[in-house]
Amino acid sequence: MARDDAPPSQHPARGAALGLPAEGPGSLAPFGRRIAAYLVDSVAAAFVAGLLTAPELPRLWSLPAFGVITVVFLVLTGQTPGMRLLGLRLAHPNTGQRLALWRAVVRTGLLMLLVPALVVDSDGRGLHERLTHTAVIRDRV
Repeated sequence: MARDDAPPSQHPARGAALGLPAEGPGSLAPFGRRIAAYLVDSVAAAFVAGLLTAPELPRLWSLPAFGVITVVFLVLTGQTPGMRLLGLRLAHPNTGQRLALWRAVVRTGLLMLLVPALVVDSDGRGLHERLTHTAVIRDRV
């Protein structure tokens, strides 16, 4: 019988329920690194949108640019430019295969709304990841 007042070392590690290691490559990515990757991708999307709308400011064109960049890179490589820069990648149920287009579109659409990404479970996975059965993991330390 498990006790709620057991020492922290008795609780399963983050990602254990998903079959992921507690730390190192393949473990769930820390929140701060995920936010940094998101910011890198957002700046890249604003830059791309700015190139397409110059000399005007990109305004809301950054949002569809973010969506297209994210979906294309997740399907083709399993990681966005920000994820790659920060040593992260997307793990999904079909290990060794490309992410299905529908998973990338649903995950990205919910991420663009921001709120689903902030509704996290005990492993730190957002609603957009739980619905698509994905997780952002460390690709390297």
